Amino acid sequence: MIAKTAVVASDVILGQGVKIFHFVNLYGCTIDDNTRIGTFVEIQKNARIGKRCKIQSHSFICEGVTIEDEVFVGHGVMFINDPNPGAVNPDGSLQGEDDWVCLPTKIEQGASIGSNATIMGGITVGKGALVGAGAVVTRDVAPYTIVVGNPARFHADRKQNI
Repeated sequence: MIAKTAVVASDVILGQGVKIFHFVNLYGCTIDDNTRIGTFVEIQKNARIGKRCKIQSHSFICEGVTIEDEVFVGHGVMFINDPNPGAVNPDGSLQGEDDWVCLPTKIEQGASIGSNATIMGGITVGKGALVGAGAVVTRDVAPYTIVVGNPARFHADRKQNI
């Protein structure tokens, strides 16, 4: 099901049973089977979303992000892919695609990202991990752990809760 108000570019690869709600912008990405994309989500080129994921409203998934199967992304989650963002080059010309570095980010199977979390580029969030709401993730998160805060730090072991 794709809402009539969603913008899905012709280069998007959609699996079976994908649900896309209103006011979504997708281009150059891949979304696997039975994933749900909430309202006001943008997913950029070269991003990949796995099977049976749930991407909540107002989230931004930029180029270079890979989200494996069965991942939950809460409301308003932001992914960052550029370690040194800028508008112009030293000569004053506007930056283009060749003027920045895209750091790949990976969210492993079964992880959950809480609402309003920010995930910096080059990060891996391990299998089954939980990133608390509002956390700013600046380094890798070990599998089956819970991290919270700014910067995100270890809070608890999640294995016993799964």
